[in-house]
Amino acid sequence: MANSDGKQLKIGTRGSELALWQAHEVKRQLLNAHSGLAVEIVVISTRGDRVQDRALSEIGGKGLFTQEIEEQLADGRIDLAVHSSKDMPTVLPQGLELSAFLKRLHVRDAYVSTAFPDFGKLPKGAVVGSSSLRRKALLLRMRPDLEVIQFRGNVGTRLQKIADGVAAATLLAEAGLFRLGLQNHIASTFDPESFPPAPGQGAVCIETRIDDTVTRALLSAINDKPTQIMLACERSFLGKLDGSCRTPIAGNAKLHGDRLEFHGMILTPDGREAHATRREGRPEEALRLAEDAATELLAKAGPNFLGSHT
Repeated sequence: MANSDGKQLKIGTRGSELALWQAHEVKRQLLNAHSGLAVEIVVISTRGDRVQDRALSEIGGKGLFTQEIEEQLADGRIDLAVHSSKDMPTVLPQGLELSAFLKRLHVRDAYVSTAFPDFGKLPKGAVVGSSSLRRKALLLRMRPDLEVIQFRGNVGTRLQKIADGVAAATLLAEAGLFRLGLQNHIASTFDPESFPPAPGQGAVCIETRIDDTVTRALLSAINDKPTQIMLACERSFLGKLDGSCRTPIAGNAKLHGDRLEFHGMILTPDGREAHATRREGRPEEALRLAEDAATELLAKAGPNFLGSHT
């Protein structure tokens, strides 16, 4: 079957290998949940993919990976968009919402290096590549002697840069490496307690038009409610801090039965100053806990913390 007006359900996605894996996984789960559903994957080029020679913070931030896709979603050319949750701005275009999440995989950051498989044995002044301000700040917090350089590109491109010796090491999301079957490249992983992930890391989200009740109903069958609760908490924390690609912000929510635990951190880009906090409560308190945690960090750090180091 197709959706209610008889046309195919069109999934919009970026064209990277990982983005395509995510889109095909959403398609697979939809077809398993709704036999006979007609689903088509539409690849859409985004500015974030096309501009690879500059840092995201220099060319506009997270929306660079979503804008063109959301334009096609808003005007009906596609019916749903599949994204990596950590790429999503906290404020979505009017009329759009995140309506479903696949079950979250690992949240950890993976350390990748062929020359120095033990992070602790990276020599003084070693070059580490990363396009993430959060990873850079956390790395420099642990090892201020390291040189962290800009490292753009998809997973395969970054792995090739390590093989070519452009940098001694890099950090990538463990979840993405597992999804692509590249986990053999992982030398080790960082403990999320001391090296907390980006809000949304490891989770795939699905964006729809708010008024498209048919598509939303189809997606309800594949939505993972625990992941949705954890992501609501992390995105609320990020939104309260007005987080962007210009700000090192980490946040990790975990569900243990009827208890939700949250760990949040903000850092200066050089890693020299950091403020962290924790909250625990019921899952239905996710938004309040996150906003309360963000308020505490803003009070600790001072009103100019998030803008004075960019």
